[in-house]
Amino acid sequence: MPEPIPITSLWLTCQRPARDQRRGRYVPETSTHPGKMLPDCAAHAIASYTAPGDLVLDPMVGAGTTLVEAIHLGRHALGVDIEPRFTALAEANVALARSQGATGTAKVITGDATALLDLAPASAVGKVELVLTSPPYGRHAHGLVRTTTTGVSKRAHAYGDRQRGNLAYAGWSGLLDGFTAILAASYQMLRPGGTVIITCRPVRRRPDDFIDLPGEFLAVAQQVGLIPVQRAAAMLAAVRDGQIVHRASMFAMMAVRKSREDGIPVHLVAHEDVLVLRRDVVSPAGTAP
Repeated sequence: MPEPIPITSLWLTCQRPARDQRRGRYVPETSTHPGKMLPDCAAHAIASYTAPGDLVLDPMVGAGTTLVEAIHLGRHALGVDIEPRFTALAEANVALARSQGATGTAKVITGDATALLDLAPASAVGKVELVLTSPPYGRHAHGLVRTTTTGVSKRAHAYGDRQRGNLAYAGWSGLLDGFTAILAASYQMLRPGGTVIITCRPVRRRPDDFIDLPGEFLAVAQQVGLIPVQRAAAMLAAVRDGQIVHRASMFAMMAVRKSREDGIPVHLVAHEDVLVLRRDVVSPAGTAP
């Protein structure tokens, strides 16, 4: 493949609101997934690290953002998710993209990505150019807000059923163990020299309990043999005349205000960490493939 196009360490991936990035490009039901990757972020990663005709994998595909942006860019894509309702949603989004002229192809598989090598087509093993994914952040995420007569309520904020294997319900140690297994299998799916990109952010279980999830994932990725290339920041806010215009949810703003009232200097999250890693082009035996 050609050399990756130069990119900066700051990805301006939310200059348009997320809803505008998805409007008309994704089915309306996509809003029911609580942890969607930004389409502009996925498109930037795919355009930067792959060429037309390459194979892109997302082992936790969710609503199918990676697949949709890949096939719109003429790539081929493979996605796995443990939740049948989300794989159905991903298939609907892929079908919409194809109806709009996307030239790539995509396959969606329902299953536990910790057993990725058992699920993926044998023909794809060792052929993936880019693994692009974002892990769940816990049992609940952003969700949608609805005004009621008594205030506001939240919906579409759960990652799915509490079924065995869903990492959203595994706790932090279970999430790390499961993600380690997924990355180890993804390493085998990559071609030598292939790239892994993980988008994630720190999480706060309580105002005084801050978890460096990107740092944990970076350590896990290195543990399975991936080589760090870059740690970038994908904006979750707009930049206007040198100023940050946040796009935080009402719940995020309320949490920050409550923490500050309690004397904890919490700030709104304005970016996601982007971990860029690569599989070595030299085999473990020390010979070039």
